[in-house]
Amino acid sequence: MTSPALHDLGAHALLAGYRAGTLSPVEVAQSVLDHIARWEPHLHASYLLRPELALGQARNSEARWQRGEPLGPLDGVPVTIKDNIATAGDPVPLGTAATDLTPAAADAPPSARLKEAGAVLVCKTTMPDYGMLSSGLSTFHALARNPWDLSKTPGGSSAGAGAAAAAGYGPLHVGTDIGGSLRLPAGWCGIFSLKPSLGRIPIDPPYTGRAAGPMTRTVADAALMMQVLSLPDARDSMSLPYQPIAWSQFDRGSDRLRGLRIGLLMDAGCGLPVEPQVRAAIEAAARLFEQAGAIVEPMAPFLTPAMLSGMDHAWRLRSHLDLAALPPAKKAVVLPYIRDWADSGAGLSGAQAFAAFSQFHTTRLATVKACLGYDYVLSPTSPMPAFAAELPSPTNDFDRPLEHIAFTVPFNMSEQPASSVNCGYTSGGLPIGLQIAGQRFDDLGVLQLSHAFEQMRGPQRRWPLPPG
Repeated sequence: MTSPALHDLGAHALLAGYRAGTLSPVEVAQSVLDHIARWEPHLHASYLLRPELALGQARNSEARWQRGEPLGPLDGVPVTIKDNIATAGDPVPLGTAATDLTPAAADAPPSARLKEAGAVLVCKTTMPDYGMLSSGLSTFHALARNPWDLSKTPGGSSAGAGAAAAAGYGPLHVGTDIGGSLRLPAGWCGIFSLKPSLGRIPIDPPYTGRAAGPMTRTVADAALMMQVLSLPDARDSMSLPYQPIAWSQFDRGSDRLRGLRIGLLMDAGCGLPVEPQVRAAIEAAARLFEQAGAIVEPMAPFLTPAMLSGMDHAWRLRSHLDLAALPPAKKAVVLPYIRDWADSGAGLSGAQAFAAFSQFHTTRLATVKACLGYDYVLSPTSPMPAFAAELPSPTNDFDRPLEHIAFTVPFNMSEQPASSVNCGYTSGGLPIGLQIAGQRFDDLGVLQLSHAFEQMRGPQRRWPLPPG
């Protein structure tokens, strides 16, 4: 049996090799860069790919390991960071050609923590205009594609990060999520992601429902990232008090499931219907939880069309005001789908705007109430597998832009942790994501259940390889 290529090794294996002196951070970085060079013309997952800078970081890491003085728990491990997470000295285009490319004055909290831990920043990753799509369609970046099927989207808005993780651009990737932007690409790219409890990972700027989180091939690597990303940063006014959570205890085995009461949510209450192959995969996953001793019960839907429509119109109005502040020439280059969607909110009255924004809190209340009787909730990450790469959304209709996020967005508003872990494939070979949501603050528990499912689900398909 052949050994995995260096770019395919997980972070734990890399660190063990560095510690033992059998692996070199420089050789690993070069392997990742060579692999990216083979993939990138097809995927368009990277932004600010600067091989010499990455290799310089790797050389510094190698010197530290040779001295026996690693900088932190991720020293020498390749990482990518999403476009909208600032890195000092680099522009933050937010996926759109409308943004002025002013260099960021400082690292955002996730970037700062990763650098302090010694991670090697290989590149940043692509996203759609303003992060307002679940696809990789952008006026600034080339169209991102899914490595499992290049005709499909990797999802969004953490589009490049999802594609990069599945394609093997190193083991560690960071994205963001305000309605599903970590979990949807994870589900459609067959990787793992955790949207943590709001405030668990400090971010800047903070916003209602917005979270940064790890995107990896395994729960183990995500848990390792959480050790670093969850460290405190005073710039996030919505961050939680720091807790020294034992992230390394993510592996509690399937015994962790015995006696748990788990809700199975197969009807979100609104949005697109769950496709048959997705339904079958989620139900098969639920049976594995039952066989391990969990009590799995059907869960009644709780999200309503009024809640989803209200959040949609609130975001439209916010985006309309943001775009209205741009010079006309700048606004004109925003993706037409985004521009039309945002401007459709211009006519909202004060009363309508208040009612729309109120749906964020209404959704929070409904989600918390629905989950009270359960330790965890299982559901599809998305009602369908990845759709055509060129489309901004599955419906391709800015009047119905959020029909696919009805399973994910409630847990942004309720501030509960939720993961996406691969649970199967369609007949065409596209990954299917299982969402596992926990009670607020139980991020470690969600990791433990996700890892237990990794162990129960059986062998996975080989990761996709670059064409040719």
